Amino acid sequence: MPAGRTRRYSTVLDGDLLEETERLKHTVNGEIRVYASSQLVHALIEHDLVDELRLAIFPLVMGAGNRLFDQTGAPKPLRLVSSRTVGDSLAYLAYQSGRRPTVPSGLIT
Repeated sequence: MPAGRTRRYSTVLDGDLLEETERLKHTVNGEIRVYASSQLVHALIEHDLVDELRLAIFPLVMGAGNRLFDQTGAPKPLRLVSSRTVGDSLAYLAYQSGRRPTVPSGLIT
């Protein structure tokens, strides 16, 4: 699908990420989801454009690969709002973005 085009349930972002994301937030009624684009998710997290992060965890140690939370310019606090397990190994976690918690001085070195 060419950039900038919209299908019934998907939109290809074209141009400036911040402008396109703000436009979507004001025009979409409901959730905006990103599937299978770690590069886009990293950029959205870096620019504080993620309200909620939902993860499906399949525990398998590969020994190599891309980091889920790559380097960011500043800490990005998240608050666990829900979790559930399926079977004995699959976990669904939902986090909301939040402000950095206030920590009394002397507790962090």
